Amino acid sequence: MEDDSEPEQRSWAYLPDVCLSRVFHWLNDTDRSQAALVCKKWSCIMCSASLWRTRTITFYGRPSKACKLQLQSSLWYVKKFGVHLECLEIKLSNPCNPTFTQRFNVTMRVLFSHLAKCNSRLACLSIKHLELDRFFWKNVTRTRFVKNLAAFLKKIRKQLDYLNLKGARVTLEEGCELLNSLSCLTNKSFISHISIEDFFRLHLPIYSSPLFHQTMSKFHSLVTLTFNYNCISDELLDILREHSAHSLCTLNIKCHVHDLHGQVVWGMSWANLVKRAPKLNVNFFFERVMRHDHLARILLVEIPVKSISLRSCYLHDPEWIMRATLTNLLPAYCHVLEKLTLELNNNNEFLDDELLQLILSCKKLLFLKVWAFLNVTFMERLLQNRAERKCILTTIKVRLYTGQRDTREADRLLRDIYTKFKHLIDSELNYFVIAYPTL
Repeated sequence: MEDDSEPEQRSWAYLPDVCLSRVFHWLNDTDRSQAALVCKKWSCIMCSASLWRTRTITFYGRPSKACKLQLQSSLWYVKKFGVHLECLEIKLSNPCNPTFTQRFNVTMRVLFSHLAKCNSRLACLSIKHLELDRFFWKNVTRTRFVKNLAAFLKKIRKQLDYLNLKGARVTLEEGCELLNSLSCLTNKSFISHISIEDFFRLHLPIYSSPLFHQTMSKFHSLVTLTFNYNCISDELLDILREHSAHSLCTLNIKCHVHDLHGQVVWGMSWANLVKRAPKLNVNFFFERVMRHDHLARILLVEIPVKSISLRSCYLHDPEWIMRATLTNLLPAYCHVLEKLTLELNNNNEFLDDELLQLILSCKKLLFLKVWAFLNVTFMERLLQNRAERKCILTTIKVRLYTGQRDTREADRLLRDIYTKFKHLIDSELNYFVIAYPTL
């Protein structure tokens, strides 16, 4: 037995440090702590910087005993190896009451204070879905947390390259305070990537705020900016053109029905930005903003739209007529559009021909996701055109809505279509299609 085990022991004993470090990378905190007890070599490797560059900490609103231990372990390791930390993600899972947010605020204050003293590498920070407008954030707690976060951002602003505060839901003043904390003494910030989607509270006209414009003028090297359409204005586009045109590559813009989106933005402002920022791509995400006249006001021909997502969120409105959007509006981007997502509730409108024609007209379209009332034969026509190289789609994800509870006939037809185009699908496509009853 001894002889049988020796080769395995020797193989682990002489395994290079870089290989051991790679193995330990996949272990959770509990397994890492146990592995560190095996020998001095493993204990030393467990302290190597490469294992502690990334950390996710989850705070649970209703934690089990295991979740509490996991949180305590995560916090302990961040404090012990925080000097190596380069990417930190904070998650809140189902915050439920003011007591939870008070404890969260105290914990984060201590954590921020520790990292501000010991860390000089943190480049990525993500704290999503804080929902500071909800009832479980009392005014005093919310104010203290914003102050603590702003102070922390001010201390790490020179090294921070990516900040994600999606879903914070702060007031205009709180939001500008947090963003202003990223600028240095010269009132300039060189952070590259910012996500402030759903950052401000609902129904705020951010686009008309001089305070917001002044804040955004401090960013001088933006590469990616993710935000809501209620921030868009001619002034903002001019600010981006003046300060970040040399670096700006991507604008991700969400437009939600509860965000103000009736402001007028001139096509000339977009054209001037595009002229100075030739690498710019714009991705639009619409949620329950489906009326043609509303979309036409937003989707101007001067915008280099790479991706469009139109989602009805399973709701139906008789004013959401999509035919004009598919035939008149979206074809304007036929030479630049690469990704199209449509989640429609079009049970009173047949769109098979219009959608197919739009797909064939978009010469760069690679990704298609459609949830809509479509005939099964639409898939056969689409695949036939793809087989004839009339489009270049590489991903097709379709949910065919049907008003019938029994989908066996539709499933059979889809299987026949798959069999007919099996070689094409298996060799060239990321393909998923189902019939989906809506009853």
